[in-house]
Amino acid sequence: MIQNPVLTGFHADPSMICVDGTFYVANSTFEYFPGVRISASKDLANWECVATPLDRTDFLDMQGNVESAGIWAPCLTYHNDMFYLVFTDVKAWKHLPFKDTHNYITTARDIKGPWSEPVYINSSGFDPSLFHDDDGRKYFVNMEWDFRKPNPDTFSGILVTELDPITLEPISEPRKVFKGSDHKWVEGPHIYKKDGWYYMVVAEGGTFYGHAATVARSRDIYGPYEMHPNTFLVTTKDAPDSPIQKCGHASWCQGPDGRWFTAFLCSRPYYNKRCVLGRETSINEMVWVNDWPYLKNMTVVPDAEFEGYGEKHEKKFFNYTFGTDEFYREFNSLRVPCAHQVGPDNTLRIYGGESLYSNQRQNMFVRRQMHMDFQATTCLTNPNRHFKKFGGLLYRYDELSQYLLKVAYDEVKDCQTISIMSFKQRAFEMPLGENEIEIPKDVKKVWLRVTAHKETARFSYSFDGENFTEIDYDIDTTVLSDDFNTGFTGAFIGMYAADLEYNESSYVDFHSFTYEVL
Repeated sequence: MIQNPVLTGFHADPSMICVDGTFYVANSTFEYFPGVRISASKDLANWECVATPLDRTDFLDMQGNVESAGIWAPCLTYHNDMFYLVFTDVKAWKHLPFKDTHNYITTARDIKGPWSEPVYINSSGFDPSLFHDDDGRKYFVNMEWDFRKPNPDTFSGILVTELDPITLEPISEPRKVFKGSDHKWVEGPHIYKKDGWYYMVVAEGGTFYGHAATVARSRDIYGPYEMHPNTFLVTTKDAPDSPIQKCGHASWCQGPDGRWFTAFLCSRPYYNKRCVLGRETSINEMVWVNDWPYLKNMTVVPDAEFEGYGEKHEKKFFNYTFGTDEFYREFNSLRVPCAHQVGPDNTLRIYGGESLYSNQRQNMFVRRQMHMDFQATTCLTNPNRHFKKFGGLLYRYDELSQYLLKVAYDEVKDCQTISIMSFKQRAFEMPLGENEIEIPKDVKKVWLRVTAHKETARFSYSFDGENFTEIDYDIDTTVLSDDFNTGFTGAFIGMYAADLEYNESSYVDFHSFTYEVL
């Protein structure tokens, strides 16, 4: 049996397909660059990131995007030997009544690319998808945002627009075909066709504990659509004891042996109902009864495990080589590419960017926290003799909430020091105060570490890489959650450098980075 979630850590809004016996899942990446994360598996248990299609700023430029904007709910499809990827680049969403949401399509013959220059479709809403009908026609599907209406009626329904099958440009006016159920907040639409029925599966109920995947069907793509007998395919809104919560936003596909599977997002809460790992991807087997899809267990509450095609083999220790394909697949920068160089001695030189509050050009490489208990360690050298040129180990959710264990020069003490910066909903503090840790002048390399056990973490440091000293400061990891910040991502850990005197005129060298499952 395979334990859920199958993609741990921040892997929201899964769009799953199966091509020639290989399953692919595309996930949202929000403000992290490159955009869209595509993972592949032969057995539904062991997954590998195989593509990050939006890896050029002429494809995706998120400079200036607010927190939790960027890539929302991509849709991956396959038709006539071509992969199609549909996505939204959200520029602004936090300040009602408006949302700026631009929708695009890119294509590739091979999942690893090259991917085509994205074709702009519309900006009427978000969470778009693409449906390929069996008569050769193509339809673009997205929710509509109606800023004139009060929430939740701003989520006014699902639009369908026919596209030219070659140019992918719209050739019809959008038609509203489905308004959702009484559960409201209709979004995340996908259309599937089976045995003459068009199936509409949408996300409803918001992105927190009321989340759900709703299903309806029609004999005509334009409706009318009748609701599923249970309304929902999957939801945990009435199942507080389920180990996976917030279940919804589903997609489905058929496996090589004829079985059907649905992928959906979920979260695993800590004691205070905060979900530090963000929204993750789970899978359940699906069955058909009277031309309706159901979870195999015939309820709307998904199982915590399911039977796939293999058993999971989990790696426990990651020692990254900078500049490799694995490194660039597993680490993200923020909004735009990180200004950096990789030396022949496996040194990652990150040029100092803007401050931890900036939504323009921060310079960092960070990876997802995928486990509740983990330890991450980096080794760095900061050659700069100015307090505004610093770097360190970053444990972040977004600009509002994050922790930095930093190495910086103190001109009063005339030495490099180690200190902590803490941001909780932008409430800033330096908890060590005047008790910064002085680095001996003969020490060039400093090792920084964070060790997390669910809701609590501690920083530590070493001057030799062997003997670590724990810092007496408790990190509340639950600050790094959607629930604390009203966002859509998850916790990340990694390497950061700032130059607040002359932007990108200095650098910090990172010599190693490891991540260990505890």
